[in-house]
Amino acid sequence: MLSKVKKIYGETALIKLIAVGLLIGILIALFVPVVIPAVAVFGKLFVNALKAVAPILVFVLVMNALSQKSESSSTMRPIVTLYVIGTFCASLVAVTASFLFPTTLSLQVADATITPPSGIIEVLQNVIMKVVDNPINALTNANYIGILAWAVIIGIALRPAGDAVHEVLADVAKAVTQVVQWVIRFAPFGIMGLVADAIGTSGVEALIGYAKLLAVLLGAFFSVALIMNPLIVWLKLRMNPYPLVFTTLRESGLYAFFTRSSAANIPVNMGLCKRLGLDENLYSVSIPLGATINMAGASITIAVLSLATAHTLGINIDMPTALLLCIIATVGACGASGVAGGSLLLIPVACSSFGISSDISMQVVGVGFIIGVLQDSCETALNSSSDVLFTATAELSQRAKEGTLKASDLVPKS
Repeated sequence: MLSKVKKIYGETALIKLIAVGLLIGILIALFVPVVIPAVAVFGKLFVNALKAVAPILVFVLVMNALSQKSESSSTMRPIVTLYVIGTFCASLVAVTASFLFPTTLSLQVADATITPPSGIIEVLQNVIMKVVDNPINALTNANYIGILAWAVIIGIALRPAGDAVHEVLADVAKAVTQVVQWVIRFAPFGIMGLVADAIGTSGVEALIGYAKLLAVLLGAFFSVALIMNPLIVWLKLRMNPYPLVFTTLRESGLYAFFTRSSAANIPVNMGLCKRLGLDENLYSVSIPLGATINMAGASITIAVLSLATAHTLGINIDMPTALLLCIIATVGACGASGVAGGSLLLIPVACSSFGISSDISMQVVGVGFIIGVLQDSCETALNSSSDVLFTATAELSQRAKEGTLKASDLVPKS
């Protein structure tokens, strides 16, 4: 009997299990509140497991990504540039949306004496001091800024190493990712406990807060997909970008919405690039690279949830600090894990620059998993469809300069 249940659980899509966990958590809070303390334990265990694995995950993934030797750097440069510009612009959209529609969350703030930074100078000082932290201390105390900095430094230093070293790093990255997948597989139980505890403590108002947060996130996703990205494409091609934009959303984004994995969508994206008539030598490198570093949706998630945390704690964020957040979100998004919900584990990186403790920021990660049924699907759809969009834009822009670009080049061949 148990083996049968285990098999069904393992074969059922995580998004369905999370939806069930969310529903059960709501029902428990509304109709069986007496069991909330027992169910809440699952939420605490889930958050603590994330706190345990997140520091090593960030360190290993970023170090591995930067240590790998890149090929065709000259031809890849325009695509990588578009990846970075797209991700940064997405974070700008997210910050703007968060200022226009500020949201607060229901969090358990143990430290009522938290002191917000006075401005950009103090934030920069905090960031610099965290950067030069001892790497072991950074991992032990979940200093994500320090973890990110040391991962970048060591990753670049390991580039000249032999293939055997790179293979070991890649294997370690896969192993850590597998551990994260095991932890996330228990997300339905964790979300059940988190939702029940949140509603039991704060009432249905907690869900309303989540709905507002989800609305801001989805608004930012759609704004980037339908306004910002088309604008970037138009600036490069000087042609109507929407045939290409809608093609990538329909034939790449739709698949990614359900798989919730940019890595799993790589074959789909390569097939679309082939039908668009792109250079295989180029897209065979740029598409896997994009699945790793082109994370516009992740930067939106990091920025919006970080600012929601700041608003909840009463921390005033001025414009220079918001710009710094955009940079941190862009860099952090490039190190986001390829698994479902991977971007949520980068939220503490941004929160720590505001002086927000790991205990609080990891609660926000839990909130992210609660709304992740829709948020993570839309985020991945934006991430993956942008891989094809910018790969195609970089190559088609060269044709535009040569005067050989035609409108039919923006739609795939049947």
